Amino acid sequence: MITVLIADDEPPALDELAFLLGKDERIGTIHRASSGSEALRILDHERVDALFLDIHMPGLSGLDIARAVSRAGNSPAVVFVTADEDHAVKAFDLAAVDYLLKPVRAERLATSVGRVMETLAIAETVPASVITVDLGGMKKMIRRDDVRYVQAQGDYARLHTEESSYLIRVPLAELEKQWAEAGFLRIHRSYLVSMTHVTQAKLGAAQPTITANGAELPVSRRHLPALREKLEATRIRPST
Repeated sequence: MITVLIADDEPPALDELAFLLGKDERIGTIHRASSGSEALRILDHERVDALFLDIHMPGLSGLDIARAVSRAGNSPAVVFVTADEDHAVKAFDLAAVDYLLKPVRAERLATSVGRVMETLAIAETVPASVITVDLGGMKKMIRRDDVRYVQAQGDYARLHTEESSYLIRVPLAELEKQWAEAGFLRIHRSYLVSMTHVTQAKLGAAQPTITANGAELPVSRRHLPALREKLEATRIRPST
């Protein structure tokens, strides 16, 4: 079962879509938003698998929401639900899974949910050692081994590689758990580092630091013991 967020500024349309989705056994939790800004607030606090978005809403439109989530990795599947036929091209440019016209028919919505499930199933087949990131609506896969360090940015994380950096919608604390076995270590509340890419450590200074990919990163006193242990295992001698 998947978690979805539906957004529409017209209460009857919102209720009807929630009713139809609620009858589908593949749908679990349904979050509702009556505006684009409310939808983004929900996304800041909830993990959502798919978005069903009206295009025309006051303030932020459905297209605006899709653009916002496309800039983050691991973004939800997007389905547009609208009475407007004129934005289909823009929708699919944003990698939308489907484009439904109102009034929504139950059979057509079921097909759309099936497409969402297929998209999510494909995403799950990507190995854990590969991260899918969104670049302006385009998907790119990067190897976890290419990530030098990760920087927290609110509920997002920025992956730093040798060539570039990528923003994904995964909290740093979650990556810390998922990537521990791959040699990543939390060194600060804002940083997770790949120990295989650490080239220098200055742990005796007033502000301890390590260097990875040419970047000098702060180390908190709380994380010093675990870092010293890892450095010994990797045979990197910290300077005093």
